Amino acid sequence: MRFDVLTLFPGIFEGYLSESLLKDAIERGALEVHLHNMRDWANDKHNTMDDRPFGGGPGMVLKVDRIVPCVEEVQTYAERPGRLVMLTPQGRPLTQRVVEELAQEERILLLCGRYEGFDQRVVEILQPDEISIGDYVLNGGEVAAAVVIDSVMRLIPGVLGDENSAVVDSFSSGNRLLEEDQYTRPREYRGLTVPEILLSGDHGAIERWRLSNRREKTLARRPDLLDGEETKIDEDEKKKKKKRPKKAKEPELVAESENVVEAKPSETPEAADATENNVDV
Repeated sequence: MRFDVLTLFPGIFEGYLSESLLKDAIERGALEVHLHNMRDWANDKHNTMDDRPFGGGPGMVLKVDRIVPCVEEVQTYAERPGRLVMLTPQGRPLTQRVVEELAQEERILLLCGRYEGFDQRVVEILQPDEISIGDYVLNGGEVAAAVVIDSVMRLIPGVLGDENSAVVDSFSSGNRLLEEDQYTRPREYRGLTVPEILLSGDHGAIERWRLSNRREKTLARRPDLLDGEETKIDEDEKKKKKKRPKKAKEPELVAESENVVEAKPSETPEAADATENNVDV
């Protein structure tokens, strides 16, 4: 996958791109990240990228005649123009499902805003996918762009050491709930111990504990995530219970009852007398 980041401050990404899994993924060729300084598309000696808003008001607005040519040229830098994402608090929320959607793309352009945002004509001309990382305001879109890169890259094959991590983590495709509590050595620390069930070696019991822990934690912290998922989990539990043998002895009880009923017609007066006198027949 290829990311193109369009920003007024490319230096913000220098440390981020040179550390940890992202650095390793770039070096292995699992993904590419290209930075583009939008000031390179300014056409005056002061490299002006913004101006005062029409109608008055605080702050400055990024100019349409700078941003549109910048994006359109960067789109030509690869075989495909890619998916243009504008980072803005007015966009749709970035959820794990949106991340999974973005991970299917071959190329993503991340357009980072500043100041009071973009001239609305940028949106009308370029028709970007507007995305917000939360209901709060940042100084610029660079941090939000890093969040998109960080979340999407985890779903790219070969980036994580264990790809199953991206399936069972909170909100992920294999677990839409919050992730269960995790423990490692030491087994006891300051009086707090690891739950015994996790040390039992009983994988079935451990999985049931994890499911219960996920549900309890999600109910306490994010009950909104249980909509739909709770019903799905309950159905899975019912299927498991149906497979468990509960009434193995019931046929025998029925058979005994039938034998008693059938024995009454066959009784003879002699047999009855023998029974009363405790004589074996």
